Amino acid sequence: MYYVSKRMEIAGCHRLNLSYESKCGVLHGHNWIITVYCRAKELNKDGMVVDFKQVKEKIHGYLDHGNFNELLPFNPTAENIARWCTEQIPECYKTKVQESESNVAIYIEDDYEDK
Repeated sequence: MYYVSKRMEIAGCHRLNLSYESKCGVLHGHNWIITVYCRAKELNKDGMVVDFKQVKEKIHGYLDHGNFNELLPFNPTAENIARWCTEQIPECYKTKVQESESNVAIYIEDDYEDK
């Protein structure tokens, strides 16, 4: 099994729609650190699990310097963003989203063992 990861720093803002009163309901920004983890049993015809450039284009290229509320069709929590990133790359089985030094969300596909 081959494993690769791609770490990206993304500047972006969001406003959370929460069921309780919170400062996070006001538009605010983060310098997000998003790391996607990919794997493959066999390398592609180019000798890679996935091209790092393609990963960067799909995630960083789409989100960087954007308003996540406008770019994503869901409440842009770190947890939901982690799931969305995983779904963008077929070889991806896990994503770590860090919105600050002390706040991290990780999404792992339930069926990642079957890939």
